[in-house]
Amino acid sequence: MLARARALVRRGRPVEVTTLSYRDVRVEVMEQKAERAGRPLDLTAKELALLVFFLRHPGEVLSRSRIYGHVWGEDYDFISNTLDVHIKELRRALESSGPRLIQTVRGRGYLLGAPPAAAEDGP
Repeated sequence: MLARARALVRRGRPVEVTTLSYRDVRVEVMEQKAERAGRPLDLTAKELALLVFFLRHPGEVLSRSRIYGHVWGEDYDFISNTLDVHIKELRRALESSGPRLIQTVRGRGYLLGAPPAAAEDGP
């Protein structure tokens, strides 16, 4: 039993990522600070939580229900425009220092990254 305890101590705790970044956007998670191109971003707690969620999933299309569930911790309310408002404000803050990073993927959700290529029409 003592050997097992020593092995667990040697492994240590998993290292939590404290800094997230994508291109010129950087978030210090523990300090709750965000910046773009070296300029601080003035974000609400929800906007920061949205940005952190996007930064943890760059290039991945995130559905509205997945975002809502993670950031708000509840099921997506299809009537409310809460998510739309927060995305709009987050985009406004980010775009004040550079080009658009959060893309709308029609019918699927949102994406942090380059806009997806248009689907080519087949014959």
